[in-house]
Amino acid sequence: MNAPAASTLPVLILHTGDPDDALRLCHGDYAQMLRHAAGLEPEAAHIVRVHAGEQPLAPSAYRAALITGSPAMVTDHEPWSEQAAAWLQQAALAGTPIFGVCYGHQLLAHALGGAVDYNPQGRELGTQAIECLPAAAGDPLMSGLPVTFPAQLLHAQTVTRLPAGAVALARSALDAHQLVRWSPRVYSAQFHPEFGPEFMHDHLQRYQADYAREGLDAARLASTLRPTPTAAGLLRRFLGLRQSATAARP
Repeated sequence: MNAPAASTLPVLILHTGDPDDALRLCHGDYAQMLRHAAGLEPEAAHIVRVHAGEQPLAPSAYRAALITGSPAMVTDHEPWSEQAAAWLQQAALAGTPIFGVCYGHQLLAHALGGAVDYNPQGRELGTQAIECLPAAAGDPLMSGLPVTFPAQLLHAQTVTRLPAGAVALARSALDAHQLVRWSPRVYSAQFHPEFGPEFMHDHLQRYQADYAREGLDAARLASTLRPTPTAAGLLRRFLGLRQSATAARP
């Protein structure tokens, strides 16, 4: 029996955590947010809750893999996270297209030989400017994007060191590694393509007192939230490029 065509295989979503229950009930869980942002129908995605102990199939079972954000910290080296990192290392070696977001961005760094830690420049929150770096000019994912574009940021840890061969494609005011190409088929973003201003507003409101203790004005940040269409389109763009590349093969 012939193996299924790559274009008919599902996209894996490695679900690495969720917002608190109040935000989840209002806005959905992180896996569903990522699925919607990627333009995937439910039957086209295989969501695996690795943070709850579920395990993905072999990389060959998927046409691509996406990795969600999480309230967890990569530097805690939770067993489920280390198992997911090992799977990602295997998948990257196998040539599986992968896109990670926030925690997924940092988990890829950990899996592929980079380093992760708390951002020495501080926490990034709200709608902030992302600036494309010179390397983005020749990258297929970044082709035609504006030099700067807004994105939703919500992170305390960051990628502090890239491994050999990885290329930073975009930065922000506090983070030199906002968008990284780890290999021709593996990308990740520290910012959140899947978050809209509504979710960000409710998050900032819910944690306003916590952020105030860090010297961050959540109310001011909430007042400057805005839509981020360029960032929001990156997951669909990524999957579209992978689909086109598969279709172009003889």
